[in-house]
Amino acid sequence: MDGKNITRITMIHLIGFKTHQSIQGLMFTFLILIYCVTICGNLLIITLVSYSKSLHSPMYFFLSQLSLSDILIVTDILPNTLHAVLFEEAMMSFSDCITQLYFFAMPEALQCFLLTVMAYDRYLAICKPLHYTLIMSHRVCWITVITFWTLSMLIELILAFGISKLQFCGPNIIDHFFCDFHPLIKLSCSDATNVELEGALFAAVLVFIPFTVIIVSYIYIVITIFNIPSVTGRQKVFSTCSSHLTVVSIYYGTMVCVYLVPSREELWNIKKFLSLLYTAVTPLLNPMIYSLRNKDLKKVVRKLVILVLNLQVKKQ
Repeated sequence: MDGKNITRITMIHLIGFKTHQSIQGLMFTFLILIYCVTICGNLLIITLVSYSKSLHSPMYFFLSQLSLSDILIVTDILPNTLHAVLFEEAMMSFSDCITQLYFFAMPEALQCFLLTVMAYDRYLAICKPLHYTLIMSHRVCWITVITFWTLSMLIELILAFGISKLQFCGPNIIDHFFCDFHPLIKLSCSDATNVELEGALFAAVLVFIPFTVIIVSYIYIVITIFNIPSVTGRQKVFSTCSSHLTVVSIYYGTMVCVYLVPSREELWNIKKFLSLLYTAVTPLLNPMIYSLRNKDLKKVVRKLVILVLNLQVKKQ
């Protein structure tokens, strides 16, 4: 095909969710509630970790970064999704579509790294307690996080740049509620093999390798826990990593269902709702899981509530 005769598409049409009009209002309310609660919940985690000296540890430092990435994901995805639900479709420019993909994929990549280092943190705390403070120093934590942010940005920038160089000459309709990698690649009328290979390579780096590290870390953790003689001791040690294990299960479980299960036309609407789980529901659940299952966080919340109540009493 002669490149000079190709008319590049400039607008992307997102179909969103094909829902009955009777439940559009309900779904809109549900999503906006998720958005507000997610932002408030994750901001609360970041505030608590910054405010309380008792939470100035590597685990909570990485948790605050996880909360920041959750805020980026829902802010990138949900406003446009709300528009698509309300008006049954959404239009955006091609450049905006690429930008949305980048600011979705970048914090998702960051979360894979963060969940990995959080598993390693639990491994060190449980299996190598004498070396923990030496390895997980304040300086090492900051270097690790900066490295993860930089890697995530660069990897997704390379992918976004590769997609932007493809020819898109129509159609311009994506049967999804946001600009995801595979639905966007399907619109290309040029050879996208190299970009797809890049995507597969980065998926291996960002998903398979981190997940393997997490599994290996927990194998060692489980072995160490079973070597603890008392049942109370086992339960106490396991409780320190149960929140992280729950988040990992939800996060990787939904990702596997969306990206690794073969796509079928009749199952696409189900996969769209699964996509909604890890783009909207998982960021909502993360602060709840850590808050409800973590004694340290609950203590700080109680102290903060008592402080606010005392201030209100003094004002009166």
